[in-house]
Amino acid sequence: MNFPFTTEQFLNVFKFYNLSIWPFQIFLVALALVAIFFAVYTIKYSGIIISTALSFYWFWMGIVYHFAIFSSINPLAYVFAVLFLFQGFLFFFFGIARESLSFKFIFNLKGLTAIILFLYALIFYPLLSYALGHYYPSTPTFGLPCPTTIFTFGLLLLLEGKINKVLYIIPILWALIGFTAALKLGILQDIGLLISAILTITVSLMNQGITKKL
Repeated sequence: MNFPFTTEQFLNVFKFYNLSIWPFQIFLVALALVAIFFAVYTIKYSGIIISTALSFYWFWMGIVYHFAIFSSINPLAYVFAVLFLFQGFLFFFFGIARESLSFKFIFNLKGLTAIILFLYALIFYPLLSYALGHYYPSTPTFGLPCPTTIFTFGLLLLLEGKINKVLYIIPILWALIGFTAALKLGILQDIGLLISAILTITVSLMNQGITKKL
């Protein structure tokens, strides 16, 4: 697969994004911590709060990153923007409008896997970026598609009840796209994106099977 841009142009997009929105990255990370907090210490409106965070992230990535910035070097970014906006709408519809999404951290296989994904998205992803020679601001930060999709998978693992398959489609699709870009452009930290998708699917299906037997 050939891309209509070089690795240098791709990294420059991250540089422009990071310098343009600074210090909003701090808020984006803080919002992730808030979402994790309300998954662990649940209250009546935890589902709405977490869904609001997820909806915001996907709208943010669709509008600010894909539509406004990434489109400058990749025409397909407009298609990605629509997909991300639709994912944001799904979180809004199911989690806020219908209040049908309930998140709860339980110390089991799903919970442990979610912790791993949270740690990777928020801590090890930027550390690995640095180790690979991708220094700030020319590097993906949290709030951009790949680390934020990994974080999304972590929260999807904490969903209670029957799997809502429609919520997984676009994140999984992006995991495949991001993995392809990782190999082609040398953004090797994004290999974790595909691994996170596989872990989420596998663990969710295992848990669903155990629940049915019980």
